[in-house]
Amino acid sequence: MTRAIIVGAPRSGSGKTSVTIGILRALARRGLKVRGAKSGPDYIDPGFHTAATGLSGVNLDSWAMPPALLNALAGDATEDADFVFLESAMGLFDGIPAAPGRTGSAADLARLYGLPVLLVLDVSGQSTTAAAVAKGFATYDPGVRMAGVVLNRLGSERHRRLCGDAIEAIGLPVVGAILRDPSLNLPERHLGLVQAGEYENLMVHLDRLADTVERSLDLDAVMALAAPFAPASGSFDDALPPPGQRIALAEDAAFTFLYPHVAAYWRKAGAEIVAFSPLADEAPSDSCDVCWLPGGYPELHAGRLAAAANFRAGIEAFAATRPVHGECGGFMVLGEALEDASGETHRMLGLLGHATSFAKRKMNLGYREARLRADCPLGAQGTLIRGHEFHYAQMIATGSDEPLADLADGQGNPLGASGYRRGHVSGTFFHAIARGERREARA
Repeated sequence: MTRAIIVGAPRSGSGKTSVTIGILRALARRGLKVRGAKSGPDYIDPGFHTAATGLSGVNLDSWAMPPALLNALAGDATEDADFVFLESAMGLFDGIPAAPGRTGSAADLARLYGLPVLLVLDVSGQSTTAAAVAKGFATYDPGVRMAGVVLNRLGSERHRRLCGDAIEAIGLPVVGAILRDPSLNLPERHLGLVQAGEYENLMVHLDRLADTVERSLDLDAVMALAAPFAPASGSFDDALPPPGQRIALAEDAAFTFLYPHVAAYWRKAGAEIVAFSPLADEAPSDSCDVCWLPGGYPELHAGRLAAAANFRAGIEAFAATRPVHGECGGFMVLGEALEDASGETHRMLGLLGHATSFAKRKMNLGYREARLRADCPLGAQGTLIRGHEFHYAQMIATGSDEPLADLADGQGNPLGASGYRRGHVSGTFFHAIARGERREARA
């Protein structure tokens, strides 16, 4: 029986990602089969989970995924795994106002699957007050059980005693205490952590995190806190179907943001993914019947993309007869131009008429619900898609293409038309996660 635990914290930046990765890597080095999972819409952390364990990571999102799909993905996560460590996004209880159990928070998953929480507390700048924070977590929601605490960013042994003794006095075991060490921090950029695939010495860093966890945590106690993980049977009926039988997928440092569960289901459904690199001036294979440009960091590579003549010619020829879809960064590249952070404008593919700017930054963040106005690789006209938007680029020219979808936020508030389509080409700023329940699509 697979056992699991949720790694949560009061907020982002508490160190839960480093703790999670360190635990995963340390247990994998012991020969255990461990898998990482991430609550909510994160396409970067699962890459670190996969690198640390050798088993693919997965997102579990209680808002974006219908319950049957959530259970199906959770069930798959238990396959060939002794333990699953489910890392919370943001704070443990952070989600959006929604129906009970559908807020997108990690706490939803704790209640649904009866999983205990390993609470990571950044105790820098406090001592016994940490016990008040821990008690708040322990009593806030009777359906979410705190099983143990890891103290992070301690300044000294005395600091550890002050925090740890106070927390254990309220009945919560302290199973780890990590001294402050800035060298353990994972480097970040504007959309989150620098991606796992960009490290030249990734495994060296992951092993350093594992060494720290081995020294600082009682891993046997952590494993003992985990509970049996046996999700109810589920269904992939609301998973995003493969957009084609052979999918040309842009994949390099500029195009990396595809949720692991999306690609995994495409393969499960019998599709073949054929990767190509626009940064290496590669074109989509002519053997494919659809091309997908995922999100990523095109704003960091705009000059190279603009100079990639073979990529440009190849995708123009592809789009003349077959569907091409772009999400977020891919959508930006499909447009006429991209202004980088320095204010320099670079010519993009021009398959859609809009232009975007990373020099004029404004954060766009939140869950999205989209009703498709026309058939496209995301689905048929009228299909309801749930997803997420997170970018700093702004539209500086809209062009004259037809809108792709009618958009709402996570609470159903209309946001107007979104995305564009022209011929076989379509694109959106939001990343699709799953189809909305079919009863919603008929409403």
